[in-house]
Amino acid sequence: MELDQQVRSYLVQNLLYIDDASQYDNDASFIGEGLIDSMGVMELVTYVQSRFGIPVEQHEVTPDNFDSVNKLVAFIRNKQAAEMQTNGTHAGTGRATASRTIAP
Repeated sequence: MELDQQVRSYLVQNLLYIDDASQYDNDASFIGEGLIDSMGVMELVTYVQSRFGIPVEQHEVTPDNFDSVNKLVAFIRNKQAAEMQTNGTHAGTGRATASRTIAP
């Protein structure tokens, strides 16, 4: 399942209290459309940390990162990429990446 589908599925199953979520696209503002409240944002933070194994700092919990499916997906991908560069691991798996050096 694609990342945006995973996030959307979590939202529909756990946070949205509407009958027809299909009327909202992946750019719809969670807060602006009244889809979730501040507690819902905190649940999203917990979901991101537990599902994807990436830390979320307090200063990162902003509308730029957590106010639509697309913004949240971009945040997750950026954090995973940063984690891989910093630690040499696959974010969320704890496995070290293999690296090869080919001698001349």
